[in-house]
Amino acid sequence: MKSLKSALLVIILGYNYLRRSILIISKNTGLRGGLSLSLFEDYTFVDILISFVDILVVWFIIYRLLMVIRGSKAVQLLKGFIVILLIKGFSSVFKLSMLETLTNELIKWGILAVIIIFQPEIRKALEELGRAKFFSRSVQGELSQIEKNIKDIIAAVSYMSKRRIGALIAIEQQSSLDSFIESGISIKGDITSQLLINIFIPNTPLHDGAVILQNHQVAAAGCYLPLSEDQLISKELGTRHRAAIGLSEVSDSITIIVSEETGEVSLTKSGVLHRDLELDNLESMLKLELIQVSSNESPFWKWGGRKNG
Repeated sequence: MKSLKSALLVIILGYNYLRRSILIISKNTGLRGGLSLSLFEDYTFVDILISFVDILVVWFIIYRLLMVIRGSKAVQLLKGFIVILLIKGFSSVFKLSMLETLTNELIKWGILAVIIIFQPEIRKALEELGRAKFFSRSVQGELSQIEKNIKDIIAAVSYMSKRRIGALIAIEQQSSLDSFIESGISIKGDITSQLLINIFIPNTPLHDGAVILQNHQVAAAGCYLPLSEDQLISKELGTRHRAAIGLSEVSDSITIIVSEETGEVSLTKSGVLHRDLELDNLESMLKLELIQVSSNESPFWKWGGRKNG
């Protein structure tokens, strides 16, 4: 989601700059009979300030609208609309008049169809705007979802620890874990204690390897993580612990380990292994990392979005 926000801001910045540049060019050409060497000489401080505010307001409104429709069928519709716009641009550049006419008709009637088909979603968004919840909904909903995820993780870890079921659960934060997700089996299911437990039941196809949590989902299971080469790691620790430490050395993720031999629960973060944690301590650490930090930043920087790296 972070990359989406950045791309959206760049597009709006580019559009605003291009629009104002064209206006200045037109003005210079019309009044002076030639093109000014500087496109910025007609800008005043007030113009720059108004442009900046204009861009931020438009970006913020579009971003919040995207948050309202996130997870609904409207997202797929938005993707389809973007494809139609790209086709329209292609047909316009290469003078494909019939294709351009067709896309124009699709856009014209498509707007009406969107209003009819997604009338419940539009009404809900307007109601939230009227209740002044439009700007706080995503933050509150995100924090509530994070709390639910933590409860499910703790419940699963408690069950597996008591029965000495080995587990390795990595939680993606800002650093992308896509390369590790690709090494496993795609799941893309909601985070529940039942799903996590079932994945790690011994002698099942997915119990080996790690589970990676991404965007409030179990993204994949059976994933391969990089093993740490730190020679100071205790020899009594097995592959799961070494893999968890290895992942924390190359990313900002949080990884939870349940020992198959002892049922001991551990957590790794930033190359540090916290061993033999009580469930209360584990829950506190997860809340500290995923809720309190998320409250100071945007929640989507933790669970809903990330940067590539």
